[in-house]
Amino acid sequence: MITIIDYGSGNLKSIKNGFKKINADAIVSSSLKDINDAEALVLPGVGAFGTAMENLNKYKESINNHIDLNKPFLGICLGLQVLFTSSNETPDIPGLDIFKGEVLHFPDSLKLQRLKIPQMGWNQLEIRNKCPILDGMGNDFMYFVHSYYVNPDEKNIITATVNYGIDVPAVICRDNIFATQFHPEKSGEKGLQILKNFVKLIFK
Repeated sequence: MITIIDYGSGNLKSIKNGFKKINADAIVSSSLKDINDAEALVLPGVGAFGTAMENLNKYKESINNHIDLNKPFLGICLGLQVLFTSSNETPDIPGLDIFKGEVLHFPDSLKLQRLKIPQMGWNQLEIRNKCPILDGMGNDFMYFVHSYYVNPDEKNIITATVNYGIDVPAVICRDNIFATQFHPEKSGEKGLQILKNFVKLIFK
């Protein structure tokens, strides 16, 4: 079973509907038992980093245990950002620290390039490294809504970027941990392909 973690900061209906469209069983739950028993976990997220982390504290151990058991894990949007050490949105509130690095706000200089903050809309991936959730994908367009972006210490975990005045990490991949800055469930057939690829990992 795929469990989508309900911690009060996620766009839960759309991601559950995304799995429904590909005929994959997924539940939305805030239950530690459901999260601990999950074959795969999905961590969505919208809103502020600090609020998300305050809500996630009770699930931190379960998330780490899931990852240590080498079970598939997918973070989406803010669910990507909270995997990192810290965010300059709320520097006094630590992230999950699964990946070393920080979350940064888009620089105001983007406005001089007539680029709006937040980035909101479609942008084209540039795939840089292999990653299982990108199997069969090309430099496709995905749907983004965000004002912050991740800056990993380990650059080799960045498997795809987009250009939005600066190079923005769009897909992070390491072992059984996968995360996207964009919303695959809102990115049409190509986005649903990413969810299909993620589901396949459960049965490997």
